[in-house]
Amino acid sequence: MADRIKLSKHDRFSVAWRHQFLQGSWNYERMQNGGWCYSMIPAIKKLYGSKDDQVAALKRHLEFYNTHPYVSAPVIGVTLALEEDRANGAPVDDVTIQGVKVGMMGPLAGVGDPAFWFTLRPILGALGASMALSGNVLGPILFFVLWNVIRFAFLWYTQEFGYKVGVSISKDLSGGLLGKITEGASILGMFIIGSLVERWVSISFTPVVSTVQQASGAYIDWDALPAGTEGIKAALTQFASLGANGLDVSKVTTLQQNLDQLIPGLAAVGLTLLCCWLLKKKVSPIVIILALFAFGILGRLVGFM
Repeated sequence: MADRIKLSKHDRFSVAWRHQFLQGSWNYERMQNGGWCYSMIPAIKKLYGSKDDQVAALKRHLEFYNTHPYVSAPVIGVTLALEEDRANGAPVDDVTIQGVKVGMMGPLAGVGDPAFWFTLRPILGALGASMALSGNVLGPILFFVLWNVIRFAFLWYTQEFGYKVGVSISKDLSGGLLGKITEGASILGMFIIGSLVERWVSISFTPVVSTVQQASGAYIDWDALPAGTEGIKAALTQFASLGANGLDVSKVTTLQQNLDQLIPGLAAVGLTLLCCWLLKKKVSPIVIILALFAFGILGRLVGFM
């Protein structure tokens, strides 16, 4: 029986070092996939001796990936463990690896921003700035050193944690634990993506469906308002009670308002599902992006959007 191929600490450190540059080749098609694949190269070279296997692994890791660049470390740690077991003959397929990545990257992305951008970095920046304002040159140096020490330490230790967790998961292949983890991660990933559709996708159809003359008292009668500051006060008071509909004599209802009353976000979900269907049909994401640009511009010009 051949000896088990195992990633050494040096191999894992090489991955962690490269992982610092996760966003070095960020793109609109698959976002951080280039930086992720670059990070995995030392491990892929160690685990797979055949060039064909190395090429297949690189292609596997060029799929869509996007999360906070620091909390990505445990994801890559788990992935290293799965790749290690796959190289040693375990039944770990492409769908399993990608499912775990997608399932983890969504929830972790929401942790990175408040922890690093909104807490740690402002605190260290304020500390360095206060020292710099007092004329101490150590202020900016302290900020630079502390930030990078904390950042890389977090990357390394959370990657190691992910690697150890990934090993324990893959040991229970016979019990189906990996399958359950993969299924759960995939479901969670799809749930996160679905919940963000309304936030990320914005569509507004402008065609007017109906124009209704409002009854007296349902709108602000500008001609009847008193002059001067009293008129302004009366207008503001009426606006507070009537809302935006009280600004005009006629109530205009657009197609988008009707859709929002039916199912809010229906158009955004429909467009997202259409893009998913096109991707399934092997349509290039670049073609889809350009088509969306063209459709949006044309819709604006003709007054449809």
